[in-house]
Amino acid sequence: MKPQDKEHGEGNYKASREYNEATKKFVESGKVEEAASKAKPKNPQEARELSEAEEAAKSHAKG
Repeated sequence: MKPQDKEHGEGNYKASREYNEATKKFVESGKVEEAASKAKPKNPQEARELSEAEEAAKSHAKG
């Protein structure tokens, strides 16, 4: 029997810590506004497609 892998799967504290540190570093970098601006839809068609995709995803989510 293999010993349980303590670094993968649910409760992966190492991955959570690394993610949190990377997120904090990104926020502190001052690049959030720039990234948000770049993520905006480029035109009305893209905005509509994104909205439709969001609604489709929501329709599959648990209540």
